[in-house]
Amino acid sequence: MTTADRDRTALAGARLVLPGGVVEGDRLAVEGSRIAAITSGGTEPGDLDLTGHTVVPGFVDLHVHGGGGASYASGIAEEALLAARTHLEHGTTTTMASTVTGEIDDVARQAAVLSELVEDGILAGVHFEGPFISHNRCGAHRPDLLRDPDPALVRKLVDAARGHARMVTLAPELPGGLDSVRMLADLGVIAAVGHTDSDYPTTLEAIDAGATVATHLFNAMPGIAHRAPGPIVALLEDERVTVELINDGVHLHPSVLDLAYGTAGPGRVALITDAMGAAGMGDGLYPLGPLQVRVESGVARLVEGGAIAGSTLTLDVAFKRSVTVNGLTLDQTVESLCTTPARLLGLTDSVGSLETGKLADLVVVDSTSYDLVAVMHRGRWVLGGDRFPIVKSA
Repeated sequence: MTTADRDRTALAGARLVLPGGVVEGDRLAVEGSRIAAITSGGTEPGDLDLTGHTVVPGFVDLHVHGGGGASYASGIAEEALLAARTHLEHGTTTTMASTVTGEIDDVARQAAVLSELVEDGILAGVHFEGPFISHNRCGAHRPDLLRDPDPALVRKLVDAARGHARMVTLAPELPGGLDSVRMLADLGVIAAVGHTDSDYPTTLEAIDAGATVATHLFNAMPGIAHRAPGPIVALLEDERVTVELINDGVHLHPSVLDLAYGTAGPGRVALITDAMGAAGMGDGLYPLGPLQVRVESGVARLVEGGAIAGSTLTLDVAFKRSVTVNGLTLDQTVESLCTTPARLLGLTDSVGSLETGKLADLVVVDSTSYDLVAVMHRGRWVLGGDRFPIVKSA
């Protein structure tokens, strides 16, 4: 077998979720790191037979703090690599690393380490969640380390990421909040409303100032009241805003997720993990920035206070839940797990859909159970590629 042969792979017999809809039995050819062609039907000797399987684009996670026992907030490159690899093996082929509230200088140092991994092509960018958030809605962030979103401090963290800061979550009602949103928008960095005690009018101001994302909508913000709609309604109703949702069965009741989809639609929903270091691991004690988290029965809570502390979710589980629990179509699920977050990050030229010329980032699931079977990243199998029989003759 030549080197060129090893760089060519063709998948045949599978159901493919394409931008134009779901097709049965089309042939997807990979050359090097890219999708070379998608053609109707037929097989050739040497193809991999994926009959009984469904192929979707690699998942894109906008919001993840760690996995595999490792944290992006550790400031240690080896831990960040382990976290990225853990989620890659669960289908997340594009990852934006999220930090957690800490001392400004410590978070800046973490950003510098993560930026090197962005430059190496391991990560897609850096997301700062905290410290510019509300004390009243801080969740699993240490209250004594929270800061008002003074534009100079926000800019310090953005600059520490050396051009790789992609998103900053902040509470717009705090002093400097709206000015920071405007500054981030001018810099081309996503301003996300989250961990906020904002009311409806202030949230609208933030959106008009340039905020375009709702950080884990419903969680760590006021609920909807009939005379005080709060941030949730403002974020859901505005077509300029993409809303993050955590579909792990813990953060949101299925009917709440259905409500968000019914209002915003899959083109404005990005399914995320918000996973901390326990993702891909078992129960036990784990760090989340400067805090300790206990995981029991897969649910992560702070040791002190008991607040939910991120999740142990991986996006293959979110994919399966979306289809089997929420009844979303494959098209809708792929849009929210792949296409919408890729568009938000400006990466649609390379990822987010199965199209000729894009990176060969593929997830293969069983067509009946929707369980993860295999993952391909940039044309190379990282999981399960040896499970498929080779077509012997056309």
